[in-house]
Amino acid sequence: MRVLVQRSLNSKVEVNRKVVGSISKGLVLFVGFTAGDSEKEIDYLIKKVLNLRIFEDENNIMNKSILDVGGEILSISQFTLYADTKKGNRPSYIHALNSIEAEKLYKLFNEKLQKYIKVETGEFGADMKVSICNDGPITIALESRDNNEGKRT
Repeated sequence: MRVLVQRSLNSKVEVNRKVVGSISKGLVLFVGFTAGDSEKEIDYLIKKVLNLRIFEDENNIMNKSILDVGGEILSISQFTLYADTKKGNRPSYIHALNSIEAEKLYKLFNEKLQKYIKVETGEFGADMKVSICNDGPITIALESRDNNEGKRT
């Protein structure tokens, strides 16, 4: 499982020119799954996202989490996080989890995350237009497994 985290001042996602999710200050999460991902990886990355200290404290030091600042999350499904570009110029998505299983895990991820914080989402599998005002800019890639060994880190 991979999550790309972007700190945001405000963001929204549109499907067919209709806003389906929007947040003010918080995080935009691009979420992707691969074979072998389970609730264990979801729990690990939820904990990481919620406790990631990337918001400034009173001394302008990134020392606060999204929970500390009362932020919101915009969660977007993103199978292209598993793009493989080692051969040629056309990405292969062979490592991305099939859409049926990925959608189940994505829904579970958002349901569990909503127990702690307000979560808005895009629409799984839709052609989405995502507008992000990246704050910082701060973008951090999180992964539930070590790339080299396939073990959870």
